[in-house]
Amino acid sequence: MRGRLLLAPLLAAFCVAGHAACDTGLAERMHAKLHPKRLLDHERAVCQPWRGFAGRFIVVLPMPRPSSEPNLTEFDLDVLVVQQADNGNTERATVVSRLFQPAALTEDAIRIGEIKVDTARYALAGDARAFGVRVVHQGSSRANPYSNETLTLYVPQGPKLAKVLDGLETALERGEWDTNCAGNFETVRGSLSIARSTSNGYADLLLRQTRTLSRSSPQGEECVTQERPAKFTSMTLHYDGTIYRASKGTASD
Repeated sequence: MRGRLLLAPLLAAFCVAGHAACDTGLAERMHAKLHPKRLLDHERAVCQPWRGFAGRFIVVLPMPRPSSEPNLTEFDLDVLVVQQADNGNTERATVVSRLFQPAALTEDAIRIGEIKVDTARYALAGDARAFGVRVVHQGSSRANPYSNETLTLYVPQGPKLAKVLDGLETALERGEWDTNCAGNFETVRGSLSIARSTSNGYADLLLRQTRTLSRSSPQGEECVTQERPAKFTSMTLHYDGTIYRASKGTASD
């Protein structure tokens, strides 16, 4: 009991110190160090402590690229695992693993609403723990509402980050309506978990999804929405030695 009582304040201290490092501009310092001549999208840049690794942070740097098309913006994405110095001096933080991805994200009529770090425990093997980067996209059309979220997983492999899952869609909302009442809508929600089976040394991933369809129509002075029964599917993703892929025939109701 005494050990657990002592552990709780230590964990809280690590958490506070981690957020303090991000709050004092760790992402901006990494950007200035690695890309002094590039613009940083400060609104979407991310810094977050990696839970379970003392003094270690995930930093995501989105940087817009020049474009000749007025309604199109591409972003280079630099994803970093950063280790803070033992004395807590973030000026001496060092990059442990890194993956620079040219033109990784595109923004047009579908804008990038948010970039988030997912530090759930993706234990793929005894010596391989992944973290995720989630990207939220949002449409601008009122008559055709659209939003989705994708998940990409990265595994540190020495100085490099390996992208082992690329842009898996985990959430979707879309529809078409007359902006008054009548319309059809679709919602998909997904969750990713670690399976007990393995492929090429990494644990398989299990994607479970719930899909709901609804229809709205005017009935007298009211707008009535009818929702169809939800459909549930699951899919197993297998690691092929480079990246996770869905095997044919793995989806089921």
